[in-house]
Amino acid sequence: MMKPLFATIVFCHLIFTPKVLSAEVGTVEFLNSEATSGLPFSDAVRVGGLLFLSGNIGNIPGTMQLAQGGIQGEAKQTLINIKNTLESHGYAMTDVVKCTVMLADIAEWADFNEVYKEFFIPPYPARSAFATTGLALGARVEVECIAAARGK
Repeated sequence: MMKPLFATIVFCHLIFTPKVLSAEVGTVEFLNSEATSGLPFSDAVRVGGLLFLSGNIGNIPGTMQLAQGGIQGEAKQTLINIKNTLESHGYAMTDVVKCTVMLADIAEWADFNEVYKEFFIPPYPARSAFATTGLALGARVEVECIAAARGK
């Protein structure tokens, strides 16, 4: 008596399971620049059409010096660094679907948002934000993003 029910469940599972589960992930590419040479992470990792960026801080490219101007100066440089990384791999800010924002002080969240809105337009990417007890080089902000190729 249970066999027909079990067969029906298995049949429905096979028919209605999303094709994503059976699709191959695709090639995994670890993408680096001279800026991360010798550091223990990649600038980005591409998996299929997704581009996963490592966290970026507001350092001046090619240096370990943070941009001047406090949270807003660092936020602007951070987002410029992200934009440059995206563009170097054929993506744009409009391809970003998720950002994670780490702040040294959550009280600076509103100041960060002012700058963030200069780089992203509605509809905004999904986003999480939280405060930390410290970031690399004493940075005020670090942002990591995921971008998805749209029609690429």
